[in-house]
Parts: sequence; C-alpha cells; structure tokens
Amino acid sequence: MIKVLVVDDSPLVRQLLTHLLSDAPDIKVVGTAEDPYEAREQIKRLHPDVLTLDIEMPKMDGIAFLRNLMKLKPMPVIMVSTLTEKGAAVTLEALSIGAVDFILKPKSDLTSRLMEYREELIEKIHFASKSTIRPYTPIPKPSSDKQKSTYSRNKVIAIGASTGGTEAIQRLICQLPHDISPIVIAQHIPAAFSTSFAKRLNSNASMTVIEAQGGELLKPGTAYLAPGSAHLVVERKGMSLYTKLLDTDPVNRHRPSVDVLFDSVAESVGKSALGVILTGMGKDGAKGLLNMKNQGSFTVAQDEASSVVWGMPGAAVDIEASSEILHIDRIPQKILSLLK
Repeated sequence: MIKVLVVDDSPLVRQLLTHLLSDAPDIKVVGTAEDPYEAREQIKRLHPDVLTLDIEMPKMDGIAFLRNLMKLKPMPVIMVSTLTEKGAAVTLEALSIGAVDFILKPKSDLTSRLMEYREELIEKIHFASKSTIRPYTPIPKPSSDKQKSTYSRNKVIAIGASTGGTEAIQRLICQLPHDISPIVIAQHIPAAFSTSFAKRLNSNASMTVIEAQGGELLKPGTAYLAPGSAHLVVERKGMSLYTKLLDTDPVNRHRPSVDVLFDSVAESVGKSALGVILTGMGKDGAKGLLNMKNQGSFTVAQDEASSVVWGMPGAAVDIEASSEILHIDRIPQKILSLLK
C-alpha cells in the first residue's frame, strides 16, 4: 500500500485529490495538511511514501518547504502546479531541488476530464513511490573557454526524456562546449512550461538553447527544444538540415514524442547522428532509438542508478536499442569522445 500525504492550502483541492485517489486499490491517503508546518508534523506521525505538494501556501511556500525536506528527510514529492509562466518557472526549480514530478492543478473544466486527471495522478504516484531519490548535487559549470573546439560539428545529437528529464538534460548539456554539434531535444512537458525550460537551459549552458519554432537551420552551438504543443522533427533540404513542427496526434500519448524525433533523425541524418535516451516513465523513444541504431547512429541509454525512473531507457535496453548504457554524468564525455 502506497501511503500518500496531500499538502495544499485549498480545502477543495485537498478533498478532490483525496477523492480521486480513494478508488485506487494500492493507494491510501493517510492524511492532509493545509500548510508546511502541519505537513511536517504529519510526516513525522504518518510516515507517508509520497507527498503531493502545492507550490503557493501560507506561512512557508512549497519551494522553501521542499528544500528543507530534501535536506532532512528526502522522499518522493509530486508538485501540484498552476499552468502559468510563473508556475512553470517555480515548478522547474522544484524539480531541480528534488521533486520527482508535477501535476497541473485542477482547472474549472475538470469535470469533463476527471477520469483522465485521476489516471495521470495515480500513474505518477505509482512511479514516484518507486523512484530513486538522491541528495542534490550541483550541476558542473560549463567551460568559459570560447575558443573553437577540436570536436566535429557535423553530427546531430538527438536527446529524449520524460520524468526527471529536465534536470538530466541540464546536467548533460551544461557539460558540453559552446560550439558543439547541433542538438535536438524532445522532453515531455506541457506547452506552458517549454518556453520557461528553454530559457532555464539557455541561462545555464554555454551553448545557445531555444524553443524550436519550426524552419530553423540546424547550426553548431545551438540546441533546439521541442515546444510542449508539437512534435519536433528534423528534415533534410539539399545539404542542410532544418527543424519542423508537426501538430499531428500524440504518439505514445505524448506530443512532443521522442519516437517521432528519433525516427526523423534516423531518416534525415542516419549514421551522422548520436541518440541519447534519458530518464522517464513509459516506452516512448525506445523504438526510435533502435531505428537510429539500425541506421548506423551511436546510441546511449542512461543507466538505472542515475535515472529518476528507468522506464524509457530501460525499454530501450530491453530491445537492444542502446550501443552503451551510462551514468548521466558520463554521457557528456562519451559524446565528446565520439565527436573527436
């Protein structure tokens, strides 16, 4: 039985989350709290397995509470976030501190998608209860040396991730040089969050990171993040490669889909590409990574020890889609050795 503590200052949200979880046979809401101080006492008394945590609360905000919690008693936390630019920035900060995942706060039209919301919440609690919680370690700073590197800049690096991916992607690209080969990224993220995520990556990495708009020429020293509302693909026009956005149906329940990105890279770039699949729940990207490998690309899967959830990389390993399995902090060096 997974014991859940719901922490939210809204009585309505506490009641709703408790109600949505009440029918799950292996989940029990053992308590609720309206502020971090009450939550602290409930954690000591009830020993929950998973916390759902509101970001905006009285007395102490969710971020300050999360930071204390991860120092004193690290445990799986799912943030309950608002679908706003401010909510996006704060949620990304929570993920950097150690939250496993987030779910968007119920909106007024919730009744029309109540079951869908319930299934997503239950799924995320299941994965959170099995996730690996580890102490926060600072992301290595990128080199400030802006001299031209000796690495090949004629490859394309394709990266896919889901749960835990915002931090894994940041750890990876922040250790790559400013003039690296072009990078294309598909991260499962809501549309309202991808702009904030691109800005966060751009401010921390030595390369330029942008949210793809479609039609951009792939250039060295630039990473192109799929927007949260569209599939990102790479298409060839003559000797050049360009981004393209597709508003087609979700694939593996996701748009952007990692499989869609990887398949396009396999077709357009072939053996001149590198494929990297990172932490995430589900199987999206496994078949696409295998497609890349079959076209001659070198492919890497993040190992289980450094993944928050070893779903997507594990699925890739199961079908022998990865040329190598590596800890997240060893992947940048592997990429650079392949670009020598």
